[in-house]
Amino acid sequence: MTKQDLVATAAQAAGVTKKAAGEVLESVLGSVTKSLKKGENVTITGFGTFRISKRAARTGVNPRNPSQKIKIPAMKLPAFKAGKSLKDAVR
Repeated sequence: MTKQDLVATAAQAAGVTKKAAGEVLESVLGSVTKSLKKGENVTITGFGTFRISKRAARTGVNPRNPSQKIKIPAMKLPAFKAGKSLKDAVR
């Protein structure tokens, strides 16, 4: 399912236009992104939790030259943990 499919499905289910549903989806995604940038978790009850995962710095291998070692910096990554209701629905 693409973003446009999601907008169309939401618009039909809510009985609103695709434009309105698209604006709501953009607003929700923007709010989740802003919260994650601040380091806050976003929990949607029954669906799951979006959080920031921290990956430590490490040494890797250059794929073009396997004898050369490279330093991979520490970084923050978004992560999602599915809630119980979502897990049960998918099973």
